[in-house]
Amino acid sequence: MKALMTIFQSIGVMALLVLLYAVLLVGCEKKIIFHPAKFPEGYWNPVSLGLKAKDISFQSEDGVNLHGWFVPTSGARATLLWFHGNAGNLSHRLDNIQRLLPLKLNIFIFDYRGYGKSEGEPDEQGIYKDSQAAYNKVLELKGVSVDSLFLFGRSLGGICAVETALNNSARALILESVFTSASDMSRKIMPLIPLGWAIRSKLDAINKVPELKLPKLFLHGDRDEIVPFDLGRKLYEAAADPKNFHIIRGAGHNDTYIMGGRDYYNSLDEFITETLKIPMTLQKI
Repeated sequence: MKALMTIFQSIGVMALLVLLYAVLLVGCEKKIIFHPAKFPEGYWNPVSLGLKAKDISFQSEDGVNLHGWFVPTSGARATLLWFHGNAGNLSHRLDNIQRLLPLKLNIFIFDYRGYGKSEGEPDEQGIYKDSQAAYNKVLELKGVSVDSLFLFGRSLGGICAVETALNNSARALILESVFTSASDMSRKIMPLIPLGWAIRSKLDAINKVPELKLPKLFLHGDRDEIVPFDLGRKLYEAAADPKNFHIIRGAGHNDTYIMGGRDYYNSLDEFITETLKIPMTLQKI
């Protein structure tokens, strides 16, 4: 009997610890998910890298002032609307932007609320509103057309790109190092303690991608230490056709565009080239 009581007491203590951890998780959820770097942190001199980035100011539907950079390319064949990940700000992507320009793309990258020069504080619904505002704004810019607009989301930004594609037209969707949902990520981080129920942010891509009929390219590093490769593959398998999956050999979470080498850029180039050959009116709807 005493041994049984000890077991029950241990179970009770464990249950209490899980409950306390869940409460802590809810209270710190935003700080766990979002890691913004506010201006002046970062690299704010794109000219030093030969990038003619134009400052773009715009507003989200709830009045939050946002900031972005538009990097035009002479003779651009398409425009990349870039939804970046959960850490840093747009200025930390300058090197990556520079490496993409040979693909003949205009690039519009923006900061969600609370990042860089954008006002406010980030939360799930807020970054969705900011993503929609960025979509609206990019189509106002000279040389940009929905017929040649590619939505590019990396990591958390992929969740925003999926949400934007769900509500708007675009030529195609490119998702790099993207997870399936907040719940799945929590299970990967703490497999022995099911805390998905305690997370208010859904960050749900896996239940949306089956509805997206536009062409999709998924890329994922096979050594991703942040978003497990199998979650990226699971998201791809749930997606509707047409779709392609490219494995970035030897790449972790933040070095895909470096470790991927020529093969990485060739996969992007081929996807963009082939997608542009198909009139949007002939895409599956």
